[in-house]
This record gives sequence, structure tokens and C-alpha cells, in this order.
Amino acid sequence: MSKILQQNSTPGVNGISVIHTQAHASGLQQVPQLVPAGPGGGGKAVPPSKQSKKSSPMDRNSDEYRQRRERNNMAVKKSRLKSKQKAQDTLQRVNQLKEENERLEAKIKLLTKELSVLKDLFLEHAHNLADNVQPISTENTANSNSAGQ
Repeated sequence: MSKILQQNSTPGVNGISVIHTQAHASGLQQVPQLVPAGPGGGGKAVPPSKQSKKSSPMDRNSDEYRQRRERNNMAVKKSRLKSKQKAQDTLQRVNQLKEENERLEAKIKLLTKELSVLKDLFLEHAHNLADNVQPISTENTANSNSAGQ
């Protein structure tokens, strides 16, 4: 289904052409589009809000200029303070993590030593048990068999 039947362009203001479109019988309304007027068709259409800012440079002695500068200076100060605070917070967090890491590493060393001591105790106990258990010899079984006869 085609929405547009015909496009007509008419020269506009500031080198911008307005394209008028006619809608199909569906009754949809088309919004005019701004396109640059010119043979090459290159370049962008600048929104009116940005055109007015660039076209009239401010006088440095005007009240509006001073107010804008003051607002900008306050915004810059606020941004720098925020950045500085963030850097301090990050540094503080780094120091906390370093301390926690040192505590954890000390705990690992302590637990490793404790494990080593417990292993040694276990092995010593296991050897003592092995030494105390007498193996069953064939002589003892032979003597008990002959004694019973």
C-alpha cells in the first residue's frame, strides 16, 4: 500500500526547501520535511534553536553573558568537586581492599600452618597405631593348632 502519491518541493528560507507530500486515499496526514536547497543537495539542515545561538555572538559586557558565564563557572566547579570526590572515594575503597587482602593473606598463612601441624599429628598417630598392631604370623596359628590337638 503506497502512502505517498506526489512530492512537490518549494524553495524556502535560509536555503531550505520544504517538501510537501500528498497522502494516499487512506487519509493519513503527512508532515512537511526540511531538506537543504541546493544543486548538490549536500549539507545538513540546522535546527532553529542552534541557528540562533551561533548567528548572534554575545557582547562580553552584557548581563546575559555575565549570567551565562557565572552559571557555567558554577557548573564547572560542581563538576570538578564531584570528580575530586569520586577520586577520593575510589582511593579510599582501594585502601580498604588492600587492608582486607592483607588480612586474608595472613589468615591463609595461619590456616596453612595449622593444616601442616594437623597433618603431622595425624601421620604420627597413624604410624603409632601401625607399630602397636602386631601382624598375625603363621607361627602363632601353627602353635595354637598343635596345642589344641
